[in-house]
Amino acid sequence: MSDISALGTADTADFLARLRTLASVDAAAAQDQAWQLIDSLRVRAGGDERDAAIDNLNQLFALGATPTALDGPTDGMLVTTTTNRALDGAAKALTENWMPWRGKSFDSANSGGENRMTESSAIVGKLLWPLYSMRSGDDGKAAFTFDTFTEGGVEDADVAVLVINYASVKENPALVIRSIRDELVELVPGAYLGKIFFKLPGLPGTKGRYDRIGYFALRTQ
Repeated sequence: MSDISALGTADTADFLARLRTLASVDAAAAQDQAWQLIDSLRVRAGGDERDAAIDNLNQLFALGATPTALDGPTDGMLVTTTTNRALDGAAKALTENWMPWRGKSFDSANSGGENRMTESSAIVGKLLWPLYSMRSGDDGKAAFTFDTFTEGGVEDADVAVLVINYASVKENPALVIRSIRDELVELVPGAYLGKIFFKLPGLPGTKGRYDRIGYFALRTQ
C-alpha cells in the first residue's frame, strides 16, 4: 500500500476505496493496513509534516462510514492533538512516556460504553477527580461511561458520525470529561477514526461551541 502523506482529496478517496475493496476479500489485511496508515499519520503529525498529516486525517474522516456493528472492546491510539504547536508538543512528550488510555468498550444493545484505562491511571484520576472512582475490570480499569447516537458531525455536518457523549452521564466528572464529545467513523470494518471535541463555555443563554482538539483511532480485537 502506497504512502498517503500529503495526498489530495481525490487521491485520499482512491486510497480508501482500495482499502475497502481489499476488505471485501481480506478483512484482517485491510484492518491492519488502515491501522498502519493512521499510525504513519500519527508519526507525521508529530514532526515537520504536522499540517499535511492533519489535512489527511480530516480528509479520511470526511470519507468515513457510520459505524453500525461496533460492539465489545477495542484498542485505541491517540493519533494527535490539534490545539497549537506548543501544547501539541507537550502532549506528545507526555503520552509517549505514559498513556493511561487503552481504548473503548462498546455496548451496542444499550447504545453506550466505557473507556479502557491502565491500572496506573486510577492514581492520577484520584488527584484530578477525588470523588470519582474507576472500576476494576478483567484487563485493567474502566472509566468515563458514555452514551452513543448517530448524527451529523460538528465539522462534517453531511457525515453521519457515531457520537460518543459523556455529558449525559451524571456520574462522569464535570471537570473536563463532561465537556468532551468524541465522533467516530469507520474507515474499513474493524478500523475507526475519531475526532475529539471540547465544549467551550458560551455567553449566558447560549450553548457554547465545540472545538476540535485531537484525533484518535480504534480497532476491534
